[in-house]
Amino acid sequence: MSLKQVILVRKDLKLPAGKMAAQVAHASLESALKTNKSIMDAWRENGAEKIVLKVENEAELKEFQKRINAEKIPSALITDAGHTVVEPGTVT
Repeated sequence: MSLKQVILVRKDLKLPAGKMAAQVAHASLESALKTNKSIMDAWRENGAEKIVLKVENEAELKEFQKRINAEKIPSALITDAGHTVVEPGTVT
């Protein structure tokens, strides 16, 4: 079985590379922590592949989230604390 983690990032925020990397790391960790151990182990044994894709805006991100939840796929929606680039509570 080929397992890949897909991470979606909002284009409209125009995040600097470092901030985007941090948000991707948060998303990867948070969704992994919600994943069944046997699936997590299989994913890690096969290189823990990740795909990072961009979505246009928060509405598109939340539409994907709704579809993912309907399929019962472990996921995480990251809300920024707002210490650096974006306002507190921004969904990244």
